[in-house]
Amino acid sequence: MDKDDILCHICCMARSSTITRIERLEIITARLKSDKPTTIGEIAKETGVSVRTLNRDIQVLKDQGLPIDTDVGRGGGVRLDRHWGVGRINLNYSEAVDLLISLAVTEQMNSPLFMAHLTSVRHKLMASFSPSMKRKVSGLKARILITESASQFVLSEFNAPNRRIVEKIHQAFLMLHRIAIVYSDEKGKKTKRIIEPHFLLLSYPVWYVLAWDHLRDDVRTFRCDRVEKIQILDDDFKLLSITEFKNSLEGVKAI
Repeated sequence: MDKDDILCHICCMARSSTITRIERLEIITARLKSDKPTTIGEIAKETGVSVRTLNRDIQVLKDQGLPIDTDVGRGGGVRLDRHWGVGRINLNYSEAVDLLISLAVTEQMNSPLFMAHLTSVRHKLMASFSPSMKRKVSGLKARILITESASQFVLSEFNAPNRRIVEKIHQAFLMLHRIAIVYSDEKGKKTKRIIEPHFLLLSYPVWYVLAWDHLRDDVRTFRCDRVEKIQILDDDFKLLSITEFKNSLEGVKAI
C-alpha cells in the first residue's frame, strides 16, 4: 500500500467514525426526548459503545445547548431537564394574533384562575412586535366585550365559524383594516358588505363583530358564523368610540 492509499484509508476511517458518532448523537437525543426513564448504561449498550464514550457524547450534546441532567453513582440515570422546550415556541403571524385576542378575552374575564402568569406572557409576546404593532395591540382589551352566554334560540341555529374566516377577522380587527364580506342574515339572504371591525363581542360561544357598514352607512352587528367569504382590504379605518354602538348594545350587559 503506497502513501496515497494509506491517506485515503485514514480519511475513509475518519469519515466513517464521524458518521457513526453523528448517528449515535441522534439516537441519544431521540431517546432523551422520548421522556422514558433510562440510564447511561442502557443507552451505551443500545448504541454499542462504552459508558466512557457515551459520557463524552452526552457532554457534546450539553455543549450544544441540550439541558441534560445525569445522576452520579450506580445506575447513572439520564434525562432532559423538565423545563426543556420552554421558550422555544415559534408562532406565525396568525397564531400570534389569535393568542393576543385570547389573552385579551381572558383579561376581560378577570378570573383569578387564569390570571397568574397572564401579564408576563403578554409582555413577552408584545416584546416581539414592532412599535407600530404595539400601539395597535395596546388598546386591544378595551375593544373586546363579553356578555352573557348565548340563548338556546341562538344556539339552535349556531354553527362553528370557518377557521380561516375567523383568522382574517382577527387580523383585520387588530390591524384596523376594512374587510369585504359575503354575509348571510337570519333569513339566509346573502349580501356583499364592506365593513370596519371596531369591536368584538362574545356571547359564548357566539362571536359578534360591531362594525361600521358602508352598505348601510351606519353601525351594524354581524355574527361571525354567518360570514361566508372574507377579504382583507388595504384600507385602514379610524377607531370609533364604543358610544357609537350604544343602540347595538342596548339591553346587553357587557364587561
